[in-house]
Amino acid sequence: MSTLKALGFLLSIAAGPALAQGAGLGKPLTEADIKAWDIAVLPDGSNLPPGSGTAAQGAKIYAEKCLACHAEGGKGGGSPGATPLVGGAPLTNGIETAKTIANYYAYSTTLFDYIRRAMPFNMPRSLSDNEVYALTAYLLVLNKLAGENDVMDAKNLPLVKMPNRDNFIIPYPDRI
Repeated sequence: MSTLKALGFLLSIAAGPALAQGAGLGKPLTEADIKAWDIAVLPDGSNLPPGSGTAAQGAKIYAEKCLACHAEGGKGGGSPGATPLVGGAPLTNGIETAKTIANYYAYSTTLFDYIRRAMPFNMPRSLSDNEVYALTAYLLVLNKLAGENDVMDAKNLPLVKMPNRDNFIIPYPDRI
């Protein structure tokens, strides 16, 4: 039995350098590779990209890329699982209340971030930054949170105060 242990020990020592080299799959990531996927936008607007958009531009994009799922005027019901984007009772009416942009989101920059990384559902990350700004502007106008002529960009978007900003409860505070 001791011979078997000694053989195992020698094999583990000999195999160490070979395993440390890896299987030769993939390639090392560069800073540019990481930056391309580092798209998180913070509540204060940090990491918002250059670009801009208006509600009028966003209405056209919405009709083309969002209407099928979110229905006319963002009222939802266009496809299963597509929640309403507009309206909604205050969340004080209970946990079952539909969560919409106006009654749930604490920061307008979160709306931008979500659209940018996850929409449209069938082609996430396919929208240009200008399209995301325009859609964000359009949805803020639909929710009466911005003016129809407001231009959304990295400077103006963080200034939009969302109705639920002071009441937002982080669902998993232990993960921060």
